[in-house]
Amino acid sequence: MSRDIEAEPFWRVKSLTEMTKDEWESLCDGCAKCCLIKLEDEETDELAYTDIVCNLLDCDACRCTDYPNRSVKVPDCVELTPDNVHELSWMPPSCAYRLIAEGEDLPFWHPLVSGEEESVHRAGASVRGKVIREADTDPEDWEDRIVTWPEEMHDD
Repeated sequence: MSRDIEAEPFWRVKSLTEMTKDEWESLCDGCAKCCLIKLEDEETDELAYTDIVCNLLDCDACRCTDYPNRSVKVPDCVELTPDNVHELSWMPPSCAYRLIAEGEDLPFWHPLVSGEEESVHRAGASVRGKVIREADTDPEDWEDRIVTWPEEMHDD
């Protein structure tokens, strides 16, 4: 039995570099975990996620409020591309870009799979209801805000 390639979703038949701009952008599940402030241990180079997000994030919608200008307004905001996704080990394990780059499939809650934008939030795979904005925190307290939930897959 042969499978019809046309019936297969684009993320299963195209590499990241073969995707159109719209296909690439649609891979973002809206979890906003990439917007979490991460701390680096200077001795070990290990990264830890905090429950603090960039000031540009709409914490309810889990989307950047100024996506086209994010790198200008937040100079350390990393623009994810097909060329650099393999180098960004800090991307959460549930990130669609990371999953596809590693040859994995998308989880059941990904909006491209479920057909519903809210599925990522219902699955608990987003930052909604779990974070505080950077402007509302004291950098002195950031180490106390380290969390491990961004590393969960939410595949049950």
